[in-house]
Amino acid sequence: MTVNFKTLRSFVAAVDAGSLSSAAQRLHVAQPALSQHIASLEEHFGRRLLNRSNAGVTATRAGLELYRHAGLILSHLEQAERELASHDDTAAISGNVSVGLATYSTASILSLPLLQAVRRDYPGINLFINDNFGLLLSEMVVSGRMDMAVIYAAKPIKGLALHPLLTEDLCLIAPAGMTLPQAAEPTIALRSLAGLDLLLPSRTHFLRWIIDEAFASVGVTPRITAEIESVATLGQAIEAGLGATILPSASASVWTQKLDARPVTRRIVEPGLQATLSLCVADNVPMSEQARVVLDILRQQIAGLFENGRHIGVRDAAPSVAQDV
Repeated sequence: MTVNFKTLRSFVAAVDAGSLSSAAQRLHVAQPALSQHIASLEEHFGRRLLNRSNAGVTATRAGLELYRHAGLILSHLEQAERELASHDDTAAISGNVSVGLATYSTASILSLPLLQAVRRDYPGINLFINDNFGLLLSEMVVSGRMDMAVIYAAKPIKGLALHPLLTEDLCLIAPAGMTLPQAAEPTIALRSLAGLDLLLPSRTHFLRWIIDEAFASVGVTPRITAEIESVATLGQAIEAGLGATILPSASASVWTQKLDARPVTRRIVEPGLQATLSLCVADNVPMSEQARVVLDILRQQIAGLFENGRHIGVRDAAPSVAQDV
């Protein structure tokens, strides 16, 4: 038996279930037939794909690699089946589209505007928006569970194409009543933050890496009083006066809009802190029609971030590259 969709489905089901008998029940096939599918794949690739024991089955290293590819292949097959089943040359564009936006990034403020624009212009599109960490979002794009994401990425990621969209300056965002050094200035030196209570993303977040490296470069140990991974909680903590944070300035816009309580924003200098946001799509995999129109809307909204200085320190990274997607 050659490699085909049936054998790949059997393999993926076995890995997901951790048991050949459970996988056979899930797929409504006899267990000997499913075992034969796995054996044919192992013969084809010349590698053992599953570790078998009395407790069940687990993927080997080679099996995990095949699992990743098989999941992507099957997800695109399912997408093709859905699109062809509902295809009508005269019908409006419709279907499912999933978009990831990195937590705490400037792009994350586009969630609601993107949802509103898609609903207005393409009511047949069911849009799924995931505001999450870049590593998780990139894994979802690689596996075919997400069409696109806007993430922070310091280096190339296997299986993905990264297209720089915008560069952000990181800013101090502080409670309205907090006493700050250089209070009358639009910028603030990183070294002068040594005595402030800081509420920062955890050490696993890309922005935290940038912040920690910058403090180390000026020989300052910051006073970090909490690590917060919730946008809403961080905003509430700043409103309550519990401390300041270091993030792109756009983060402040999703918090309080009360004039007397609006956070104070100062661009950090000496050194300046920058982060680049990139569009992340699966490498060499065609995008569906509905995903492409959502991407066009997202591009337009990102371009709007550069207009009239709406957000401090946000600038275009590489527009000609991003348009090639």
